Amino acid sequence: MTAKIIDGKAIAAGIRLKLRERVKQRVADGARRPGLAVVLLGEDPASKIYVRNKINACAEVGFESRVHHLDDSTSQGDLLALIDQLNNDDVIDGILVQLPLPQQIDDNIIIEAISPAKDVDGFHPCNVGLLAQRRPGLRPCTARGVMRLLDEVGAVYKQGKTVMIGASNIVGRPTALELLIAGATVTVCHRFTEDMRAEVERADILIVAAGKPGLIPGEWIKRGAIVIDVGINRMPDGKLVGDVQFDSAVERAGYITPVPGGVGPMTVAMLLENTLRAAEM
Repeated sequence: MTAKIIDGKAIAAGIRLKLRERVKQRVADGARRPGLAVVLLGEDPASKIYVRNKINACAEVGFESRVHHLDDSTSQGDLLALIDQLNNDDVIDGILVQLPLPQQIDDNIIIEAISPAKDVDGFHPCNVGLLAQRRPGLRPCTARGVMRLLDEVGAVYKQGKTVMIGASNIVGRPTALELLIAGATVTVCHRFTEDMRAEVERADILIVAAGKPGLIPGEWIKRGAIVIDVGINRMPDGKLVGDVQFDSAVERAGYITPVPGGVGPMTVAMLLENTLRAAEM
């Protein structure tokens, strides 16, 4: 068996096309374009690339966007003041603070300072709490992107076993909550899981977001399973790889996402979708 590749790049392009049409209709109806503010601290090369990709995506679908590029010595107080300003700016529907932040700034304080109605990353405790209560508001982007990929290949959530590797606040936990809403029976594995191989071998749907290159050998994959690899790790030679050993996993899985080109483009597409929803709200 050779797995079918889930082309997140192509799926995300289709989502952006639909969003662009919705924005055109919104403007034709007399409403303003959705507005996204992105805050970047410092000169981290990866963060600058992520921000540039998000701004380019905004332009593609017809959003207004602003970038606030601050020095990495910016104080927590100054950053909070900017967020307060953006919370009260009527032409800004979404606020995204690019992580990670410099060590003098507490990520949690910054996330909680963003208005839940403008939290287009879906990280605010209010939005995560709504998701836990099965009343989702603005949903965490990567988790939602994972679900859209699974929907695209016709995943059946209410049968079989789903395994989530990783329990981070950004990906693992919200993805598990999304899967529960969809009716899946979910096992969440993490660094204290005693026999991860046994859990993986039983998984009909496997999602891996551990941030460890090649953590899951292909031989562990159940034949015919759907595999979503959220990991993106840069190796010493510059190559990007996932958390799943792709070359061997592709011989056993039914469907699998590549790295890059799988989950990454979907995260940006869901950010755009959240921003439009925030504007409509």
